[in-house]
Amino acid sequence: MESNRFEATVAKEIAERKFTAQDIAGAKKFALKAQNLYPNLEGISHMLSTFDVYFSAKNKVCGEADWYGILGVSQYSDDETVRKQYKKLALLLHPDKNQSVGADGAFKLISEAWSLLSDRTKRAAYDQMRFPRTSHPECQPQQVVHPPQTQMFSVNIKVLRRRQTTIYSLKNLSPSSSSTVENPKRLNRLSLISSSTGSNTRK
Repeated sequence: MESNRFEATVAKEIAERKFTAQDIAGAKKFALKAQNLYPNLEGISHMLSTFDVYFSAKNKVCGEADWYGILGVSQYSDDETVRKQYKKLALLLHPDKNQSVGADGAFKLISEAWSLLSDRTKRAAYDQMRFPRTSHPECQPQQVVHPPQTQMFSVNIKVLRRRQTTIYSLKNLSPSSSSTVENPKRLNRLSLISSSTGSNTRK
């Protein structure tokens, strides 16, 4: 366990350096590694909470910050859920209790998110900006386009079904019809014999 603690401490230090270099994804990766190695490592849970806020702050919606993501709530969350989540994060991120690198900035971000989402008028305006009924390219949902492989597969299925139908029809041809198709010369001979027989009878 002591070896794990040492490795976790090293991983935590690397996470701090990554954060200072503005590599938020790398910082979060090493912070998670430190937590997995030694869950009781001092300050690791506070560090992860801090990095989560910064990681969410990187996401933009219509060019604006994703305040729901920063606070860790859904856009459909009611006022009480938003309030409880803010209080929870405020306790984790307040600089008096969180000595992690970046804690002060993370606390300011969640405070700004709370200021907007706790005000019904501001929240309604923000929601309308997030989901406008305009043709702004950054605000429109992406259209699902089937890959070429799927389209080719559906075409091949149709061709295969046509071939199976044709083969089935050929197999169910009657013997008379098949002999008629396969022996056109025999038909000609029969017609000549019948015509000659008829003429002899008339004579």
